[in-house]
Amino acid sequence: MNPIKLQRLSHSIKNIPLIPKLITYIIRLVFGCYLPYQLILGKNFVIGYGGIGVVIHHRSVIGNNVHVDQNVTIGGTSKKNAVPVLGNDIYIGAGAKILGPITIGNNVVIGANAVVVKDVPSGSLVVGVPAKIKKSNILKSDYV
Repeated sequence: MNPIKLQRLSHSIKNIPLIPKLITYIIRLVFGCYLPYQLILGKNFVIGYGGIGVVIHHRSVIGNNVHVDQNVTIGGTSKKNAVPVLGNDIYIGAGAKILGPITIGNNVVIGANAVVVKDVPSGSLVVGVPAKIKKSNILKSDYV
C-alpha cells in the first residue's frame, strides 16, 4: 500500500462520515505526507520517496502524469481563497513551493526549491525564488 492508493480509496468513499478523515490521518502518520481525501488527483500521479514532506491543499486540482518529489508544498496563501490548479505532464522538483491562486499549464518542469507564485504557461521550465521562466516550448520528457 502506498499513500496514493490510500488517498484514492479515501476519495472514493468521501461520502461516508469519519472513515476518509481517518485514512488521511493514517497517511500523515505512516508516510509523512498530507494528501487529503478531498483532493482531486489525475491518472498516473507519482510522489517521490513515498511522499516524505509533501503537503497538498485539499482544494487543489492535479492533472494527469504529474510527478511530485519530496518536500513539495502545493497550497494557498492566508489572504486568498483560491489554490493552485495543475495541468497534465508536470514535474515538480524537490522542495518546490506552489502557492496561491495560480494555474500551471501542461508540459511544465518546476525546478528544485522553486517558489511559484504566478501562472506558468504550458511548455515552460521555471526555476528560482520567485520562479521565473528559463525555457519555453519544452517537453517534460526531455527533462525527466
